[in-house]
Amino acid sequence: MVRTVPAVQATKVYRCPGCDHEIQSGIAHVVAWPEAERGGVDERRHWHTGCWKARARRGPTRRWS
Repeated sequence: MVRTVPAVQATKVYRCPGCDHEIQSGIAHVVAWPEAERGGVDERRHWHTGCWKARARRGPTRRWS
């Protein structure tokens, strides 16, 4: 499952698994998680939009693999 978080709704700081940098509040980004039968919302991760688009060639950082 993938959802876009608009800047106005981005109220917390998250760490992007694509680059291991913080996503500051007020920055639009993407949140992704497995479907409920494969893990659900407890496994959701917040990604910078650019990192999400590049995930096929870069993958997550070692911290998240």
